[in-house]
Amino acid sequence: MDRQGTHTYDRINVAIDGPAGAGKSTVARLVAQKLSYIYVDTGAMYRAITWYMIREGIEPEDQNQVNQKVHDMVIELIPEKDIQKVLINGEDVTPHIRSLQVSGLVSQYSKIEGVRSRLSHLQRQMALRKGVVMDGRDIGTTVLPDAEVKIFMTASVEERALRRYKELRDAESVTLQQLEHDIAQRDRLDEGREISPLRRAEDAILLDTTFMDIDQVVEAIVSHCRSHVDGERNHL
Repeated sequence: MDRQGTHTYDRINVAIDGPAGAGKSTVARLVAQKLSYIYVDTGAMYRAITWYMIREGIEPEDQNQVNQKVHDMVIELIPEKDIQKVLINGEDVTPHIRSLQVSGLVSQYSKIEGVRSRLSHLQRQMALRKGVVMDGRDIGTTVLPDAEVKIFMTASVEERALRRYKELRDAESVTLQQLEHDIAQRDRLDEGREISPLRRAEDAILLDTTFMDIDQVVEAIVSHCRSHVDGERNHL
């Protein structure tokens, strides 16, 4: 992405955290487009690893083998117009990572310390030059604790399930009730894990999107980012 004509002090890092189904990825990608920033979908990275382990038949309980595979793995994010492709060892795994099977197991793999430390390191490297919008569950608390703008996006379980249902219903046979159960269970797993649990950073802005559409959410975050940059520039 072309960053010519911008100075380092004009760019900030934006951390967007929140529970499953809150719409973080869609919003973060659109915010990055509006700001001409780079978007990093950390959830896709964890999902890609989960899909790979499922394919290889490696259970999350076999942490030594999981850690070895992740250590030797080459993970790439390739931005395209409407999506961000995820490649593992050169293989495009993007079409596979949003399945119900992956959704049901991603918390089990992502709580493994070796997985989180490896991906957190890669994610920090991506943000070194600033001008990054990164979404996940522990970005503002663990990965980028010094991010200039931190947003914690949330919505009711019912609304998050409805959004995921609309996303999946053409591809998989799934009921709204099943998704509500799965999302509530995912919340419990994410909030209760020992390593980097899902929680709102003390300095994060809470944004409840239950009754907001995507454009409203994006505009609210972009406006806050621009206000922050303008404020910093005025102090130079």
